[in-house]
Amino acid sequence: MKHVEAGTEPTPPVRTAYSFYVFFLCFTLMLLDYMARQVVVSMFPVFKAEWGLSDARLGALVSVVSLSVGVLSVPLALVADRYSRVKSIAVMAIVWSAATAASALARSYEQLLIARFLVGAGEAAYGAAAASLLASVFPVRQRSAVIGSFMSAALFGSVLGVIAGGAVGARYGWQAGFWVVGLPGLVLAALFFFLRDYPTVALSVPAREGSRRLTFVEGMAEMFRSRSMLAAYAANGLLVFVTGTMTAWLPSYFNRVYGLPIQAASIRAAGAILAAGIGSSVCGFLVDRVARRSRRALFLGPAVIATSVALLLGAAFNVGPGPLQYALIVAGSIGLAGTQGPMCSAIASLVHPGLRATSLATLAVVQNVVGLAAGGLITGILSDHLGIARALAVVPVFALASAVFFVLGARRYEQEVDASAAQARAEPARPVTLVVQTAD
Repeated sequence: MKHVEAGTEPTPPVRTAYSFYVFFLCFTLMLLDYMARQVVVSMFPVFKAEWGLSDARLGALVSVVSLSVGVLSVPLALVADRYSRVKSIAVMAIVWSAATAASALARSYEQLLIARFLVGAGEAAYGAAAASLLASVFPVRQRSAVIGSFMSAALFGSVLGVIAGGAVGARYGWQAGFWVVGLPGLVLAALFFFLRDYPTVALSVPAREGSRRLTFVEGMAEMFRSRSMLAAYAANGLLVFVTGTMTAWLPSYFNRVYGLPIQAASIRAAGAILAAGIGSSVCGFLVDRVARRSRRALFLGPAVIATSVALLLGAAFNVGPGPLQYALIVAGSIGLAGTQGPMCSAIASLVHPGLRATSLATLAVVQNVVGLAAGGLITGILSDHLGIARALAVVPVFALASAVFFVLGARRYEQEVDASAAQARAEPARPVTLVVQTAD
């Protein structure tokens, strides 16, 4: 049995080919994750016509997934941290893929809403568990770029989900869209059962008899000790509010304001979401490069990104429909997911390694409840009262608020990382330790 103090972690094994194979599987499954989440968006006009749904009820079909993710992320991430990240990922993928396929059997709005909730239940801790797995097989210097690229799959998946739903649904009916997106995930999930699993990192604290397990309350206190981590949660949640709104409502915006048919509107929206996916990888790479000279760049870089999003999208929705507006929407979308990699990297450096999946799941809770769920639902309510164009014009303010929290986080980040490292080296050792069971 090996004991590793908090604030330190074993060096990732040098298995370059294997590491990129793990990345490929995680990336591809993330594509299917968000295809399952977003396929319903392209079907909004169909459901509105067939079932007579309001925009608020349509928005709820997106928000209920995020709400389910928000409620279940932390409990399921605790299971992944304590039991097995690899097996947890496989089981979660089976659940959300089966629920997506089952959505095709819905005969009412209520039945579809329940199926969508189960999709979220399966997806709840996938991003956190997979990001934690990737952090185990890639070195720290590559973490922002790798996790940013992994997170970009969410946007690419959103694009493919919208396109698949629009193309397949328009030709074969909306039920076929759910089948096409749901079934491949079952196949890919099976491959995860063959991945090498890593030793579960158990938490303990010193006790009179030697050691005892860390309680849930003590673990949560460990996670929330950092002000810069709290700032990271708030900042990313606010920016994801903008991302959730764009992915949920751009197809309907182009359908109603530009007068495009469903499939053409979905493709037009996909261009903006694709830009966000590319931006996630590019921004993560650039921030990684700058952070080698100044660790504060993990927060100040995202502050610049969020400010750019606010200015570009704010300008876009205050000019009339046309090529200029679309160019501004695409340009502003580049930064929508650009802070994901840097923030995951920052949180991973601040939290106990044995709580990494749980801390990233907490970020997912904030992003899904404050961001994706609220973004889709609140914008739908605003659209019912103001019209979709005016509703979208309000949204960039949230990106500006996000930039403020990124700046606040930068003020304490370096100090807190140094303090955490100093505590890990200090004697006596800090109370929280890792206990990694390995074969001798």
